[in-house]
Amino acid sequence: MIAADLIAENISWGPYKNQPLLLHPTSFELKAGQVLGVVGPNGAGKSTLLRMIYRYQNPLTGRIFVDGDDIWSIPPRAAARKVAAVLQEQHTSFGLTVREVVTLGRTPHRLGFSTPGDRDSEIVDDAMSQLDLHKIAYRDVQTLSGGERQRVMVARALAQQPQVLVLDEPTNHLDIRHQLEILALIRNLDLTIVVSLHDLNMAADVCDVVLLLEAGHAKGFGAPDEVLTETHVSEAFRVQARSEYLSPSNTKHLSFHLPE
Repeated sequence: MIAADLIAENISWGPYKNQPLLLHPTSFELKAGQVLGVVGPNGAGKSTLLRMIYRYQNPLTGRIFVDGDDIWSIPPRAAARKVAAVLQEQHTSFGLTVREVVTLGRTPHRLGFSTPGDRDSEIVDDAMSQLDLHKIAYRDVQTLSGGERQRVMVARALAQQPQVLVLDEPTNHLDIRHQLEILALIRNLDLTIVVSLHDLNMAADVCDVVLLLEAGHAKGFGAPDEVLTETHVSEAFRVQARSEYLSPSNTKHLSFHLPE
């Protein structure tokens, strides 16, 4: 897997051209290997932004480039070799085992109806190892817990060998141990990553840059310390945010309170 630059130029989306936009024109540039955290209150436009990046909703305006290619102007299979996504909505596996689901990640790299080869098996094995899935490799995915299914979906995305990985709330349904494992994986992958997160402290810890959205508008883009300020967070989330510094590392931590 080789990370690539991701550039969004004035992308916007709405259900109809004569109705309000769910995401107003937004631009950002992400360097290869960086992690972008997309944050904001419910309804801010986070999922809308992600859907345009993984080619589910075509932007009304603007373009999205991965490694210099406009992903909406190339064939879907070619785009799937550039961008993979792990979503909150997990579709039924139709009785497939864990290994069979992870192997589906190789589909964009195969020709026609060709079967997986030795190289595919090696890549699938590696993805499963990273997510600690070999012990349940032959379990029916429908019998797994929500957290286990989430790990399977991440492994499938890694088997796809994308240049950009999109993660929509990847720590949902995970216990604390597996949350930490997913966060460690995000830090260590040689990929450009776009991840939506509700936990602002987690975003500040794991992301190189943060995009703060509110009501479909970009309210800030940059380093977490620059964007996740008391003022910006308080205005976007309609709360009273306070910065605290935790001992002994003197790490910045945001706490939240209802306005007095």
